[in-house]
Amino acid sequence: MEAEIQQILDQLSHLQQQRLESNPNILLDVGKEEDQDETSQPIRNPPGLCYIPRRLVVPAGLGGTPITHQLTEDLRRVLFGGTFHLFNHEWRKSFFRFREGDPELSYALEADRVRDTKTPETIRTTCQTSNTSPAFSPTQAGSDRQTLLSLRDMGQQEQQTALAAALSDSLWLAGQEERATVALLTEDSYITSHLDYTLDTFTETLQLFTFDRKGDITKFILDHIHCFNEESGHGVILFLYSLICSRTVDGVREDMDSTTSHMLHLSLGSFVCHQALMNLLLTGRACPQVFNGTLSSGEDGEPLESPLKGVLSRGDVGYLTWSQEQMERDVLPQVGSMLKTPRFPVWVCCINSSFSVLFSLNRSLLSDWKREHQFQLFYYNGQNSQRSTARLTIDTQSDPWEAPPPNPEQDLEKRFPPLEMTIRTKWDGAAIDWNGTTPFY
Repeated sequence: MEAEIQQILDQLSHLQQQRLESNPNILLDVGKEEDQDETSQPIRNPPGLCYIPRRLVVPAGLGGTPITHQLTEDLRRVLFGGTFHLFNHEWRKSFFRFREGDPELSYALEADRVRDTKTPETIRTTCQTSNTSPAFSPTQAGSDRQTLLSLRDMGQQEQQTALAAALSDSLWLAGQEERATVALLTEDSYITSHLDYTLDTFTETLQLFTFDRKGDITKFILDHIHCFNEESGHGVILFLYSLICSRTVDGVREDMDSTTSHMLHLSLGSFVCHQALMNLLLTGRACPQVFNGTLSSGEDGEPLESPLKGVLSRGDVGYLTWSQEQMERDVLPQVGSMLKTPRFPVWVCCINSSFSVLFSLNRSLLSDWKREHQFQLFYYNGQNSQRSTARLTIDTQSDPWEAPPPNPEQDLEKRFPPLEMTIRTKWDGAAIDWNGTTPFY
């Protein structure tokens, strides 16, 4: 029912925008607005076009700082490249929800049922990686099977605690482990429409809460976890705003290079995440490239007009990518060791533009080369069709894998199983056994 209401509101928003464009006299005078105090009097209960249940709105008296006119514009520009773009329905309906009805996957966040609507999945999948963190506790001991069992049968309180920890980890990292900001919705709006800005009626109600101790931000998020994990709360967008505010808009702009000026780009009618956003989630910096360090010269040795900015430090979670199309065109990105070899054996995988999670339960896998001879990896793609965590055996000591000869009658995904090809970008030539599971990604 709420989804139907939101679709109706989307149509009303579009009609209102057409009305504003056809009759600019109804807009405020920009010059007069700039002379006003940005935090003067709130607009109580503005005529909203986004359905937000009252339980997901915090009272203005909770504290924090109301968003300013300048910050609303800066957020739009750093996300979309301009101030007139708005999040579409797929983004606004996205929140952090755990799998239901599958005790074995109770640790897992659920993806959209239609996988092609993968635009917010970059954020949800990256947060998913932190939900395996109990497996890497220094006190955790036992076999892979025993440790995997520790991730199963999570109760609601454990799920909420894990989600709060995952969100706060990313925000604290973006704040360079010195500070972090959480953005929540209030019932007041301090921003009005004008010629250079299109209202979405929820960004204008943001209240910002900044903390300089990680424990405080984790507790605050846990106290307000319903704002992130309930329908119609815009939970994914709130986290994205919090991420940018923790890094600061100026910090995000400084992280980028000449190839990327904003974090989202329009593709097939929806906004898709640039690599800069993925790297901000993984490393705390919005660098647009996947290689290590900064590239100052081209393949010909000549200096580049503008340096390309890659990953400067190793994070807790890594990143692997593979694409059939890019492989055929010989333009597959060469991911550097900073992303390939994280502190923990957990990776976000971008496979044919779909996101998933690959992890080992052996914390020392990446610190002891002998353990990389033969080992187990576990895989989860967020789709309802996956009923249990897939277990793969990786063997790097047997005869190296070789691509099968071309066969026009054989499906390309059978010749080059996408997940296997992704794993081989880290362990070249590895033999991979699915242990009875039909390959998928």
